[in-house]
Amino acid sequence: MLARFWGCRGSLPTPGPETVRYGGNTSCLEVELDDGSSLVLDAGTGICPLGAELARRKQRRILLLLTHLHLDHVEGLRFFAPMWDKQVEIDIWGPRSPLQSLARRLARAFSPPLFPIDVSDVPARVRYHDAPREPWTIGGATVSAATVLHPGPTLGYRIEHEETVIAYLPDHEPVLGGELAGRSVDWLSGGSLANGADLLIHDGQYSAAEYETRVGWGHSSIDDATSYARAVGAKRLALFHHDPGHEDDRLDAHAEHVQAIGEDVSPVLAREGMTIEIA
Repeated sequence: MLARFWGCRGSLPTPGPETVRYGGNTSCLEVELDDGSSLVLDAGTGICPLGAELARRKQRRILLLLTHLHLDHVEGLRFFAPMWDKQVEIDIWGPRSPLQSLARRLARAFSPPLFPIDVSDVPARVRYHDAPREPWTIGGATVSAATVLHPGPTLGYRIEHEETVIAYLPDHEPVLGGELAGRSVDWLSGGSLANGADLLIHDGQYSAAEYETRVGWGHSSIDDATSYARAVGAKRLALFHHDPGHEDDRLDAHAEHVQAIGEDVSPVLAREGMTIEIA
């Protein structure tokens, strides 16, 4: 499998000269399978350049997994080129709600005064699905979803293909459940998803000092993310959802720090345009 990062910023897009190296687009990941098909995870502003690429490839079926419906994870959907192509089929999975369907909740972003075009006028053939409680097969991969610690209904995903595993937990604060070290994976938030992953893509929005004043905000420090990767036995860690206030130089410092404390999980900071291949 190949993981390609189209947007790895959290909370707010941050274009500008100080975010060139890591990128300013919000959350979007493409996972390319060995058969050439792709899964798209989240629809932040990073899905806009991905949409142009999928249109260039003439990809007629899109498989999109949403972790949750906070704006930084869905704001690019309205400008996703395949949504405006009547020859394209799009299947969207997301967290279930006892109150409203996924389609109805997403429709808020496709209505005045937020947007001039109603979701019912989107040309593509879009199907909306609540993420199943049991693993399911899409695009040649086995996908599992489970709720994780973050404000509002939020999912993490596990993608398995030919004995290779990618876990995607971009908005996650596992230390709210207690100490990470020495605990059974069964008692860790998202543990069933991240257990033994070849690549864990995990929230790392804050430094340890910043996190002290942001407990309960739904995000992790880079130190806690490294500890979490170690606790679940992940082989590689990609830190994701960078704070919009962190310019490239500060993220370089974060990268040096996690490489010093997490050599056993081979940590990197995700960058827009980065690809990670998992054999």
